[in-house]
Amino acid sequence: MAEDRAILAAGNVVLAHVITGDAEVDRIAAAGLAGLSGVLTLRTTVEPAPPMALDLEADDLALFTLLYWPVTETQPAPSPTAYARLNRYLRGGGMILFDTRDADIAGFGTATGTGRRLQALAAPLDIPPLEPLPPDHVLTRTFYLLQDFPGRHTGRGLWVEAAPPDAERAEGMPFRNLNDGVTPVVIGGNDWAGAWATDARGLPMFPVGRGLSGERQRELAYRFGVNLVMHVLTGNYKSDQVHVPALLERLGQ
Repeated sequence: MAEDRAILAAGNVVLAHVITGDAEVDRIAAAGLAGLSGVLTLRTTVEPAPPMALDLEADDLALFTLLYWPVTETQPAPSPTAYARLNRYLRGGGMILFDTRDADIAGFGTATGTGRRLQALAAPLDIPPLEPLPPDHVLTRTFYLLQDFPGRHTGRGLWVEAAPPDAERAEGMPFRNLNDGVTPVVIGGNDWAGAWATDARGLPMFPVGRGLSGERQRELAYRFGVNLVMHVLTGNYKSDQVHVPALLERLGQ
């Protein structure tokens, strides 16, 4: 990894996309993360540096906040050494967003070519048990309140780390106190980079839906991206908020 890239990544929030070898997919991924970075700068206190293309064989993964991994049918599998580094990254609190870009018609299965390729690529990773994102997950409220997570597609399937069997709903709150930390992987197929992507003038590169409903869909895609980044940066602090009244009461005693 070039020293100047490493210094930039180490000193800033940087969103990175995994190089797939498909020039068009990689171009859209870069434009998508640039668009999302711009939205984060405008709407939050997070000001990401320009996104980077990530070479799993050469770059230091620990320097990156979020890895966006668009899945193609033909991309080669990483080397055993790269897989070992990916597993260290996931254990250390990093997050990978896998995007099959197939509208999740497979339901995280094998009905599409990219779905099958995802399962092969993910097999060597130490991924915990997954479940469809429940309506009370912290990702639904890290910044925006959301229940839909569209990109250019509107498939509802979004997979995250499963809650522990003993997770319970917090008393008086409409959600459970879910896993500490950050879900290491998020898996879906809605082509989020395509919805986020902007050109050099900051204009959307691709149509999303039709008319006003399409622009609402794009807005929700951006909101999902913001929630995702805020989740990886702040973990479960939104779940921890349920304990604030009890903590304040104890401090007053």
